[in-house]
Amino acid sequence: MDAVLSSSSAWVWRDAVTAVFWLAVAALAIGTARRAALWRTGLAAPVAWRGLLAIPKRYFVDLHHVVAREPAVARAHVAVAGGAIACLALVAINDGLRLRLAVLDMALVAFALVMLAGTLMMALRRRQPAVAARVSRGPWQRLPWTLGAGALGLLALAAGALWHESIAPWWAALCVLALGTGAAELALGVGLAGPMKHAVAGLLHLGLHPRPERFGPQPVGPAAQRQASALKPVDLVRELPGAARPADLPWNRLLSFDACVQCGKCEAACPAFAAGQPLNPKKLVQDLVSGMAGTGDAHYAGNPYPGKEIGHHAGAPDQAVVPGLIDPETLWSCITCRACVQACPMLIEHVDLVVDLRRSLTLVGGTVPNKGDEVLAALRETDTQGRHPLAARHHWASDLGLPVLADAPATQRTEWLLLAGEAGFDLRGQKTLRALVTTLRAAGVVPALLGALETDCGDVARRLGDEAGYQRLARQLIATLQAHPAANLVTADPHLLHALRNEYPVLDAAWAEQLAQGRTRVWHHTELLADLLERGRLRPKADAAASAPSVTLHDPCYLGRYNGQVEAPRRALKAIGIQVVEMERCGLNARCCGGGGGAPTTDIPGQRRIPDMRMDDARATGAEIVAVACPQCTAMLEGVTGKRPEVLDVAELVARAVETRPAQETQA
Repeated sequence: MDAVLSSSSAWVWRDAVTAVFWLAVAALAIGTARRAALWRTGLAAPVAWRGLLAIPKRYFVDLHHVVAREPAVARAHVAVAGGAIACLALVAINDGLRLRLAVLDMALVAFALVMLAGTLMMALRRRQPAVAARVSRGPWQRLPWTLGAGALGLLALAAGALWHESIAPWWAALCVLALGTGAAELALGVGLAGPMKHAVAGLLHLGLHPRPERFGPQPVGPAAQRQASALKPVDLVRELPGAARPADLPWNRLLSFDACVQCGKCEAACPAFAAGQPLNPKKLVQDLVSGMAGTGDAHYAGNPYPGKEIGHHAGAPDQAVVPGLIDPETLWSCITCRACVQACPMLIEHVDLVVDLRRSLTLVGGTVPNKGDEVLAALRETDTQGRHPLAARHHWASDLGLPVLADAPATQRTEWLLLAGEAGFDLRGQKTLRALVTTLRAAGVVPALLGALETDCGDVARRLGDEAGYQRLARQLIATLQAHPAANLVTADPHLLHALRNEYPVLDAAWAEQLAQGRTRVWHHTELLADLLERGRLRPKADAAASAPSVTLHDPCYLGRYNGQVEAPRRALKAIGIQVVEMERCGLNARCCGGGGGAPTTDIPGQRRIPDMRMDDARATGAEIVAVACPQCTAMLEGVTGKRPEVLDVAELVARAVETRPAQETQA
């Protein structure tokens, strides 16, 4: 009789678990609907709903690929998230459907142990000084413990179900309470904007991502097109000229902000934040969450914008973001380096947000700070950033005997065409271009120039929010290149490279087809130099390796993170006998020089200069030379005062190391 009563008591507690499960499901559904109403305040957006079917792959492969950059975090993530998903599935089957099979209870014990171990790992990790400095506090501090309590309660109940005669009513009640604590964190967190809202929003964000192309192939090289890093053009006739309010953003972009886990990895990667400029990518996202919900930043529990106090900003979906939620200098501090995007485990697109908000400030408000407005005016009036005469763009090559297409009729296809970019007007940039041409001649490659026909590519205009100016300049240069077709375009400027390879194809279908069919390939000069060296078209001097200096390499953001190319500069240097001494932050994780996004023109002050910090990274290697592969990087790093390594372009190092006697001119 006692055994029957004990068994009956155990079934009562199993019914309590069933009740907790279905209450949690109901709360989760209501909370998600409540949150979805906020997302729907945004603009309509075309989405591929079949992306919902791709959530498992995007979660376990694409998202986890980012998390796996820190192995300890990856293990904890697998344990917590994997254990929780398995436990939820098992509870749904075993208790939600009242099957109550012993084999499922045994599986539940195993996965609850895994989840509990993961929560302990995460709790301990949050205590590490470097992690504690960037993660948000407040409700996020309790998260490992509430989830751990839920796992512990589930573990005890499942274990007790296997030996139900030993469950005491008070112990079962305690276990159900612990389980309810963990369930409430998830079920109520969505509707009440708690930390676990990211669980639902994050999964939906992966399925309905504003950039589904991020989950496809990411090619690298002269034939590559990487739309995943290209800004999407605005239809200036039918669409808003940028976003002034949270409601001006597409609804799935608002959804993406709710996916933020406030881990602070974007903050730790951001050079502007490190320099003490008033920007923190994590808070920028959270401010948009506040604006979407009609609240303010009083309850934000992370690091503020440097120099800005928390609690003085608020907004609403239909209120202007600037200055209610965000001060304008915060947006102008961004150098669009994509370090935040690269670091984000939830695949949030911070740079898209910044540029959208800048477009409204520029095109509607006309409020570009410092010299930014002068640069935009110069581009409108002269098609150059510095009001230079276009005919002067190729003066640096007047004694090199290169064909100039502006002086000849557009009747034939050119094999190699070199685009100088703004470096053609800059004495330091001209040194790099001359070294490149000298080296190419030694390989039998004689590139042509556009001369006065080469206008600005529009990259700076676009980063400063002048989408109209960008589109005019882009279409103009595309038309010129189509009128003077070339099999191969070469540039030493990664910003121009990115425009040609990635952004122009999104704007112009004919240009996209031309690249896709291989009628034109776009080379960064380091890719071409590496190719020529590896194919023996360029020959290093006999003593090149013996006399090679110690070199560290600075990776340009627009070559690395925007184009995925970090190997070509290293291959070129290796081919001339240079072993690169890597900086701590290198490759796709390299720190920006501070020259992107129009930042040198807007010039928002901070506690330090970004190029000074990058030069400190270089000094720490002990290298004699910092190799660069971008004229903007060269200018920023050479502007660092005090004792420092010499700054040389990869082309200059190759030119020093190879035999420069003219080779027989043949097609490369």
